[in-house]
Amino acid sequence: MKIIHPRPNPIIAAMYTLRDMNVDVVVIHGPAGCGFMASRSLEQAGVRIVTTALSETDLIFGGSEELIKTLKEVDERFNPKTVAVIGTCASMIIGEDMKSSIKRAGLNCTVFPVEVHGCMANNTEGAIKALEAGRDAGIISPEETERQINLMKAATEMEKKRGLASKPYMKPSVGATKLNVCKKICDALSQDKKVAVVLNAKKELAYRFADMFLAVDEARKKLGGEVFFVANLDTEKGLPRIRGYAKNILAQLEDEGVLLNSNTGGLDEYALIGDDLKLPVESFNPDLTVIMGICHAYPDIKEDDILITDQPRQLSNYINSGFPNSVGEISSHSLVMGTDTIIPLETADTLRELVREN
Repeated sequence: MKIIHPRPNPIIAAMYTLRDMNVDVVVIHGPAGCGFMASRSLEQAGVRIVTTALSETDLIFGGSEELIKTLKEVDERFNPKTVAVIGTCASMIIGEDMKSSIKRAGLNCTVFPVEVHGCMANNTEGAIKALEAGRDAGIISPEETERQINLMKAATEMEKKRGLASKPYMKPSVGATKLNVCKKICDALSQDKKVAVVLNAKKELAYRFADMFLAVDEARKKLGGEVFFVANLDTEKGLPRIRGYAKNILAQLEDEGVLLNSNTGGLDEYALIGDDLKLPVESFNPDLTVIMGICHAYPDIKEDDILITDQPRQLSNYINSGFPNSVGEISSHSLVMGTDTIIPLETADTLRELVREN
């Protein structure tokens, strides 16, 4: 099946994976505009992103000298401990020998190439290339590399079965109104019913979705009812930066007096832990369930469940699959880049407004 709506890019997936490994500088070996939007976001997260800015002439005669000059400037300007040189469609097509150029540059820090381009089959292939390169450079252990590769493969299969790669085309959607779904939460709590809130977030997006725990807890205190909070915030799972996200979020929730009833799986395990998240929810037997993040990884979603996603095409997928109470938090990814605290969620703020009006 051919997918004709835009899909995530393997080059960008590799860049985000390098960020998660806490690489200091990423050198994009390609045209100046390659990965521009992602680069801007990643720099907000503290990663230095530079480019060799290959020209048309470089594509004919080779870009080795440009890469060497860029690496030397990176070393002088940033004094990094780790540098990754990432390939692009342009540099890979002309057969750039990045390994040789890195050796010739002679930097006194860890520098390694990531052989990736935008025409690979799945975006997760780019992440896998970055993981393997990081392993070979001694950045991450072979055991964690294998674990991460298995997670990437599981995520790919999940998207092909139920996500953005499951249909030839998905039209972006705006979904249900936040007011509509928040009224359902208020109605349930005011009728002394049970509400479960499930976070199955992908990496840094947890910083925004976690705000729903704070809002629902406030609603419970004002309206009554019973709540049950489940999340994938295991602080012992994942690459260094990802574990840090979980620690920061848990600490802030605890400071606000919000404790999870169940904490299962890491922020990189979203594709595999649906059943583990569902098990404690089933024992709670809620009247209403709110699922946030990678909702389609949660098994046996009910028609009345509330789904919150950051993806407009995924939102369309949920609605067309028979889940009308699906809402979008479309700007989430840009808002969470570089943060170390929970970011307000529009749905959560809407719920707060409703509760405070009563």
